[in-house]
Amino acid sequence: MAEVVTLAGSLSARSRSTAVLGYVREQLAARDVAVRHIALQGLPAEDVLYARADATPIRDAIRQIELADALVVATPIYKAAYSGALKAFLDLLPQRILERKVVLPIATGGSPHHLLAIDYALKPVLSALGAQHVLSGVYLLDAHIQLGEDGRADFEPLSLARLDASLDALAAALPLARAALA
Repeated sequence: MAEVVTLAGSLSARSRSTAVLGYVREQLAARDVAVRHIALQGLPAEDVLYARADATPIRDAIRQIELADALVVATPIYKAAYSGALKAFLDLLPQRILERKVVLPIATGGSPHHLLAIDYALKPVLSALGAQHVLSGVYLLDAHIQLGEDGRADFEPLSLARLDASLDALAAALPLARAALA
């Protein structure tokens, strides 16, 4: 069975990017994909900020990524870049950790002007970590994601269609990733 790790790059448990990952996990589970989740707000801040890669929670998170066939990373966009918390965590990862993995970047933001933040800010870092198969990123406007009282995301139809298409691409790429890891 294919395994995907979702990585929430927001420090808020009730962020739109975190809610998007909730939807992603539901959709992947419905496709018989095993999903593990890493929430940056659940990691000890001092371990991340002081680059304590040997701390047990950090080692455990790194191990989850190492064992996965794919990584879905979601981040809010602040000032045309992904979150600083995500940057601090990515800096702790081994240099080639994303080699032979499928990576799907997702970003949420308040303005369409930050649409290229995935391509110009996040993808280069993912490539530096060895990612060779980075799927087309999905940028979702905050205004197109409504959060319910339960923290679940409700999407504007065109945004949902783009997100679903990216999940179809991820699901199609998973067998190739499993073969590459074998």
